[in-house]
Amino acid sequence: MDHAPLPYPVNLCLDGQPVLVVGGGPVAARKVEGLLKAGSRVTVIAPAAVDAIADNPEVVWRSRSYRPGESGAYRLVVTATSDPAVNALVARDCEAANVFVNSADDPANCTFTLPSVARRGDLQVAVSTGGRSPALARWVRKRIEREIDSGYAALLELLSETRAEAQARFGTSEVTGWDTALDDGLLELVRVGRSGAARSLLRRHLTLDTTETAPAEAMAS
Repeated sequence: MDHAPLPYPVNLCLDGQPVLVVGGGPVAARKVEGLLKAGSRVTVIAPAAVDAIADNPEVVWRSRSYRPGESGAYRLVVTATSDPAVNALVARDCEAANVFVNSADDPANCTFTLPSVARRGDLQVAVSTGGRSPALARWVRKRIEREIDSGYAALLELLSETRAEAQARFGTSEVTGWDTALDDGLLELVRVGRSGAARSLLRRHLTLDTTETAPAEAMAS
């Protein structure tokens, strides 16, 4: 049996980009919150809006209905209305203007879907069902949230710093040793506060530290 093509997962860089949200209810407010966290310049078009939108100085709220064709002025569009006709109109306008659009709970009028995301600092784990079951995506995301405790944020900082060191030493960070270090108890060392030992372990796996034994400071940490 042939299967439909799978969506292509991406992380969009929307810092400073103009984004339109059509709709002013609680669902729209949640979309706006996420877009603002991404640094977007958000405009909301809706005759009425909840306080989280209307009172937010970071949002440009246009208190009116959507006008045909105006989606083309934005980099990305999200619709969150209960009116299928409006959703379809916005989707058609976006298609004509080559603008990606997401329509909340209306996959027929989407050119992209929004995953459920578990976050710990800069670590993000996205769960998607291709729009087929948001409930399952949320359920899996909650299970992941229970796993990625604060130790993961500290681990990410260590890996990021050491990646920069590897790039400076080798001209690239695409070297062997990352996976074996992570499998060798790196997270557990970070979780119990043994950052020096964790750093030494990682550097040895990446051959940044070629000594046979770890430095005394690292072993003592």
